[in-house]
Amino acid sequence: MNRRPLVVSLLVSVVIALGALAATVAAGWAPRLGLDLAGGSEVVYQPARHINSGEMATTISIIRNRIDGAGVSGAQVQSQGNDVVVELPNIKNPQRIIDLVGTTAQMLFRPVLCNAPAYSPPKGKGASPSGSLPACAAQYQLTAANLDVRPTTTSYTANTIPPDPVFASYPSTSPTVDYAEKNQEVLLPGTPSSGCSPRCVLGPAGLTGKAIASATAQFVNSQWVVDVTLTGKGASQWNAFAAKNFHQEIGIDLGGEVISAPLTQPTNSTFQSFGNSVQISGSFTETQAKDLALDLTYGALPVKLNQVNKQIVTPTLGRSSLRAGLAAGIGGLVLVLLYMIFYYRGLGIVVVSGLVVTGGLLWAIISALGRSGVGLTLDLSGVTGLIVSVGITVDSYIVYFERLKDEARAGRSIRTSVASSFKGAFRTVLAADLVSLAAAVVLYLLSIGTVRGFAFFLGLSTLLDIFTTYFFTRPLVMLLGQSRVVTEARVIGVARGLAVEGDER
Repeated sequence: MNRRPLVVSLLVSVVIALGALAATVAAGWAPRLGLDLAGGSEVVYQPARHINSGEMATTISIIRNRIDGAGVSGAQVQSQGNDVVVELPNIKNPQRIIDLVGTTAQMLFRPVLCNAPAYSPPKGKGASPSGSLPACAAQYQLTAANLDVRPTTTSYTANTIPPDPVFASYPSTSPTVDYAEKNQEVLLPGTPSSGCSPRCVLGPAGLTGKAIASATAQFVNSQWVVDVTLTGKGASQWNAFAAKNFHQEIGIDLGGEVISAPLTQPTNSTFQSFGNSVQISGSFTETQAKDLALDLTYGALPVKLNQVNKQIVTPTLGRSSLRAGLAAGIGGLVLVLLYMIFYYRGLGIVVVSGLVVTGGLLWAIISALGRSGVGLTLDLSGVTGLIVSVGITVDSYIVYFERLKDEARAGRSIRTSVASSFKGAFRTVLAADLVSLAAAVVLYLLSIGTVRGFAFFLGLSTLLDIFTTYFFTRPLVMLLGQSRVVTEARVIGVARGLAVEGDER
């Protein structure tokens, strides 16, 4: 039997496992822990009306996209009855993500007619104005003539128009009325970075958020900007709307609040087509630019969500359960390994070393996936899947060893039995592992929440069992079987573990 391929296979599998483990440890990576182990926040949202399964699926998908887009990994979004439950792991600023998730508004693009002061309720009964909003006074209108935008080679200058004081006594338009009255003028507040200070009057909507395909935050020329990609239909709508409001402000209205009010092409002397992309610039911080990009991309949910409960989840219970589970698992594993060494002698040491290789690969893969875009987290269900997979791995060794024992007892030498017995044993191991893998895949596709974590880690461990059996266990057992010193050793000899006489050459 040619030893070289066996040695190469054994060394490569060991180098891959230990190299991957060393690389993750050197990088300071470790498995990301889930909510039940690391703690975090749990928020429950209730739709303002009853929604069907399709609307619920859309709502969950948009919320998950918002959270993923904000760079948060390990979050869980799922439905419980007619409620939406969002679980956020222990992150630095959970309230920002909660506010981002709770933004359930529709998006509109409206021309900014004039700025307005903060609301100041008039004194006395009957003093509150009623009816439609008045027109902006001529000197306060944000027209191209009043703004008088003057482009330069790299920037521009424009007149500063103060707020129209007449709107101080008018309350802001409610979000419900804002979207229902898309073709009417509205009075809305603006975010601190929007340029709508502190409120502004906006005209009828020119288009909705459906015109946007995607948006990303970019750092360009020492400032944060938002690059927007439009749909085919949205591009033509935007160009017509922007041309009509050239050198004027267009307000981005999200749920009754102006999140940005950029000036249309302020560095151009004449209007030029945007094509299918738009860049929004302003005095954005990195966080503001990224939040705006998320709002533009995932701006509209099919239903308004009301936050009904928010709680801080501590990791105490989960970690107690984890410690108890690990203690039981490690205790059981130690007993199994001791029995394997006692029963199979030298082959039992193969089991121990094989589990070390599998454990190193698992640690490296789980840690790397936690740092990647997948954002894999390890929770109690995942730990359970890993513990269950240990039994599957040990079964693979037993199948091989028992097949080897049968052939050795039939009179064949250990040297020849290790190769021939593996062929039959590996078919059995492969069939069993494929059944386990198929069950894990089906469970992952059909389940939600923590059950999917159990299925994922069970499937991952099963795949590694196939790898380890062929590339590590097979060559190691065959190399041991070729060594008379190992096979005929008094205490840990392979022949004693197989309950046969010394190896006959």
